Amino acid sequence: MNIINLLHAVTDYLFSWIKLIQNREIGWLTISRKTGKYTREQQPLWKKCKLLLLFNPLTTWLDTTHAMRLYMHNKAVKEGKKEAAPASSNRIQSFVDFFHINMDDFEPSEITAYATFEDFFTRHHKPGTRPIYEKDDPTSAVIVADSRVVVYSEVAESKKIWIKGEDFSITNLVMDKKLGPQFGDGPVASFRLSPQDYHRYHSPVTGRIKLFRSMPGDYYEVDPLAIRSGVDILTRNARDYVVIDTEEFGEVLFVAIGASQVGTVQINERWQKLGAEISKGDELGIFQFGGSSIIVAFQKDRIQFDQDLIEPSKHAITVDVEVGMSLGRAVPKKAQ
Repeated sequence: MNIINLLHAVTDYLFSWIKLIQNREIGWLTISRKTGKYTREQQPLWKKCKLLLLFNPLTTWLDTTHAMRLYMHNKAVKEGKKEAAPASSNRIQSFVDFFHINMDDFEPSEITAYATFEDFFTRHHKPGTRPIYEKDDPTSAVIVADSRVVVYSEVAESKKIWIKGEDFSITNLVMDKKLGPQFGDGPVASFRLSPQDYHRYHSPVTGRIKLFRSMPGDYYEVDPLAIRSGVDILTRNARDYVVIDTEEFGEVLFVAIGASQVGTVQINERWQKLGAEISKGDELGIFQFGGSSIIVAFQKDRIQFDQDLIEPSKHAITVDVEVGMSLGRAVPKKAQ
């Protein structure tokens, strides 16, 4: 009887994966913040296989020159350039159908209004579809992008659980030995955008722009399989960043990181000017085609992340979130 029960359990498990593959739900385990239900990110099977091939201990050991990853990187960049061609508009309908994108959330809603796939990829939200949490209260921070997020109380914890790149540090991320240590032991939120997501990103806080920098680099995958490998993805990819000076949170570091097939990583020109005033929810910048990543770092003991984001992150489970949702609350600076 025990053998029969075991066979039933194994069969049920295999059928569950067949169903997941049919629904393209073969990506990383995530939990919907809206529903509380666990699911897996939708992802093409070929991409899952490619990631498993590229980011595993054996490939890392064999491909010491990163030649294989460089080949895939160059190929992805070439594919990304095709998305601005008029013929690319033929891809939009199948893309919407594959990922079940709700076009009612976007403006324009009709796919025929987009001349190219690139135009569609950088689509705008329809006003009112992404309300900003406590918009007039600067003591609360908000989610910066439609994405999957993990949060950690300090960078060391994120390295232990989530970001496995051997040389990852805030200093290496910003390439600044004076700026990096200001955030080196502080809380960090890591947002990951998939190709099907809205690819504009927004400020988490209200304040003034203190610093802007743009850094060239590669466009490697930012899938969890890549980020949790020993390969230093986040500190090698192209990225733009700003430091926002706030009264409530101190200084906040926002780093937009490009990934596979991204044509550009660009902070809007308005926010490249020092002293510019920015409100939480304002559009900071844009990614072009491909997956992408964002790191938001705070100074030590200046934010308390929401509990429903903290608990899943401890188990390396991402939370599916939307722009404008609550991220956390400011912690008053301790008296010196």
